Amino acid sequence: MKIKKLNLIPVYLSAIFFSCLILVSPAMAQNHTEQPHISPPWTQPPQNGKYFTIKGIDNVPDLHGDVNNPQLVVFFAGNQFMVIHDLIKSFKAANPKYKRVFVETLPPGILAQQIEQGALVVGNMRISLKPDIYTAGKGRIHAMQQKKHWFRRTENYARNRLALMVYKDNPDHIHTLKDLAKNNIRVTMPNPKWEGIAKHIEKAYVKAGGQQLLHQIMVVKRDRGTTMLTRIHHRQTPIRIMEKTADVGPVWYTEAYFQNMIGNPIDMITIPDRENVYVTYAAASMKNAPHPKAAKAFLHFLKSKKGQQIYQKYRFLSPKN
Repeated sequence: MKIKKLNLIPVYLSAIFFSCLILVSPAMAQNHTEQPHISPPWTQPPQNGKYFTIKGIDNVPDLHGDVNNPQLVVFFAGNQFMVIHDLIKSFKAANPKYKRVFVETLPPGILAQQIEQGALVVGNMRISLKPDIYTAGKGRIHAMQQKKHWFRRTENYARNRLALMVYKDNPDHIHTLKDLAKNNIRVTMPNPKWEGIAKHIEKAYVKAGGQQLLHQIMVVKRDRGTTMLTRIHHRQTPIRIMEKTADVGPVWYTEAYFQNMIGNPIDMITIPDRENVYVTYAAASMKNAPHPKAAKAFLHFLKSKKGQQIYQKYRFLSPKN
């Protein structure tokens, strides 16, 4: 790996989920055999069933596992999608009585709206499952508890930091956050309306170049069309970069690491600590959890040695309580 130093309404979500999250294009369709990883899902699918996933058509990468009569339902912050297969497989091995687990990995803001509105609508599908566990940044969890009093118990389980994702070999010679202000650099940026990472990226812009840098990237370049907001999920960022419709995207470090890990043509530019932002993730069991014992077991597993090893495999950092 090369490292160089809603108010969204359900109808809107269903209309854009496939077209924007999957981001299929004629060019992608032609190159599936040459670039097999460009279209998600990028993780191993469930077994023991008829496999019917058509890239860009019938493909729901952020709904994982058993939607029928689950014994545990987890609403995970979307940036942790790469961990889910290993995590749930190991959780089941450690807790064999929980065989059916359903996980969503959408932005925390969307998941909160799903809880409030009672369901998620994706295309012609409606999911009305209630979560046992909700995860997000520690700050969001605290604020939600103060306002909504949803949670019975919370646990800090991992940390992360920011990085820049670029195309392989960094053809545009991007090295710092300040480079994102250049007129010729196309930036793909998480949408601040529902993606918590966006607020942390904006803090990093201010650290690197003050309010002037923030304004240039988020106002001036957005008006010009050279800063493009994601419409649903920062899973769009690597797709845009691999399709070459964007040059750079600020993401969580673990996302850039994962794309390189699976062999996609992505490189990472690290951000120095003086400009970076570190975030702690917290998991909360819901007061009205349908499966409270399973929720308790899952919180325990997240903090266990095995759970932490899985997060560290994907380069998440240990939590600081």
